[in-house]
Amino acid sequence: MEKTGSSQALSRAVFLVPAGIAMLAGVNAALTLVGVDAPVEAARTGDLHGMLMVGGFLGTLIALERAVALRHRLGFAAPLLLGLGGIALLTPLPIMVGKLLLFDGAIAFAAVYAALFRRSHDDVVIVEFLGAVCLAIGAFLWLRVEVPWLLAWLVGFVVLTICAERVELARLHMPPTGGRTLVLHSGALTITLVMTLLWPDLGARLTGLVIVSLVVWLVRHDVARKTIRANGLPRFSAASLLAGYFWLFLAAMTWVIGGAQLGGNLYDLVVHSTMLGFAISMVMAHAPVILPAVLRRPLPYRPIMWVPLVLMHVGLLIRILAGDLGQLYTVWQAGSVINIVALLLFFVVAFGSSLAGPVARRPRAKAPAGQTHPRGVPSSPSSSTAAPHRSVS
Repeated sequence: MEKTGSSQALSRAVFLVPAGIAMLAGVNAALTLVGVDAPVEAARTGDLHGMLMVGGFLGTLIALERAVALRHRLGFAAPLLLGLGGIALLTPLPIMVGKLLLFDGAIAFAAVYAALFRRSHDDVVIVEFLGAVCLAIGAFLWLRVEVPWLLAWLVGFVVLTICAERVELARLHMPPTGGRTLVLHSGALTITLVMTLLWPDLGARLTGLVIVSLVVWLVRHDVARKTIRANGLPRFSAASLLAGYFWLFLAAMTWVIGGAQLGGNLYDLVVHSTMLGFAISMVMAHAPVILPAVLRRPLPYRPIMWVPLVLMHVGLLIRILAGDLGQLYTVWQAGSVINIVALLLFFVVAFGSSLAGPVARRPRAKAPAGQTHPRGVPSSPSSSTAAPHRSVS
């Protein structure tokens, strides 16, 4: 049985290879876009940066996690196609090959959610399905138009997918009607996204309003507001979550006030507040919970994880406040490089933490029989031998 589990973990880890390559290529392209010398000089990767990061990297990671949840071999077609799409974009093959693979992978991704919904009839899965549909529509539009014209659909994919997974992980702390509220928001968001194709400014403003409403609802009900006062992993996850909500709120308000953005400083603000400030922050928050379920290897929390998290948000503050809003180009470059370092550092830290294994805990001193704990609870054999309760912050 253990051998079977190890072989399953290894086969699943294979899907992380194209996701990792897409991320590294996307980071390389990001350096080129900000005017910094990149390790690899490639002419067209700058134009592919957005889809490499959203479709090839994030899409593959999330599709792999959902394929594991489906527990059916066909489910792995989604991360396979998305990963191959990202790889194909980096080869001498016609760029259309990579685009079509990403589109096919997004369709397969939506099919995975459809199968999961048939199994559970869960409202949250409907929202995740709509998120995959957003990715599919974005990939389809990319066959004909440039990324700025389909940005809203990529934002829709990231927002619906991550918010739904957040509600799913923290379901015990959400109101009973949480799933239904999320479905209503996702339906409204889908309508406003369609409007961005017909009336870009109006559609972007309404999309921003829906996202603002969603963020306010999530912050109001998320247990992160309480666990931020805890210690260890709960506090780290809560800080990541609340910071992510802040950046998503900022991006949404930029749409509400400024309308559609197809380039310039405000476009950069929307893109990186969403894709870095929100999406990557949520990845950091949930990685210690989700990745062990996927790879069957622990990813224990260690205090050093705060370093890339803090770097990420400090870099974003510099990039957006001084760079995008203050129009200080050199400072904008510096903030962008800090973001790249933070992203790479987090995965280095996560990999090292996983290899190092579980953190050794100091044994608690056993209180004499009948003595009470500081909160006045009498000590007993059951208090020291009860199984730990695993909670998601």
